[in-house]
Amino acid sequence: MPYDFGGGYTWYDLSEEAIPHPGTFNRSLNLLTKFISEVKQAYPIDPTRLILLGFSQGTVMSYSAGLTKPDGIIGIVALSGYIPQKSGLQFRWEEAKKLPVFVSHGAYDELIPVTLARESVQLLTKAEAKVEYHEYSMGHEIKQETLADLKTWIHALE
Repeated sequence: MPYDFGGGYTWYDLSEEAIPHPGTFNRSLNLLTKFISEVKQAYPIDPTRLILLGFSQGTVMSYSAGLTKPDGIIGIVALSGYIPQKSGLQFRWEEAKKLPVFVSHGAYDELIPVTLARESVQLLTKAEAKVEYHEYSMGHEIKQETLADLKTWIHALE
């Protein structure tokens, strides 16, 4: 969907802070889960090595897809986003146990408060996921330091 503030696109509209608009959110989540399924069928990839990665709203989508349909993924990378607790989704927390999750967020994020990332980490820790959390001195962005830590995390999965 087109993004009204500065151009670009979004996965969904917001009802209010940290609450995705149900119609646009659910439509995008259905399209994403369908796409993931089609990719697994259409391409010669090892579905047991699939990692969902997102930035900002993409993180919300990665969490949503990975925690509601965790079959065939080996991890989630959450860059500057949060778990949409007030979305009405039924997360499969019991299947998050031991799921590797890399979480990064900027301490000075002006769009998505760092408290939302911290709350997500608490939820994942309670579910006994294998969480690696990094909080950087940055805003709503991805820096080279983030990518270096992510590279190390991915290599450790192998």
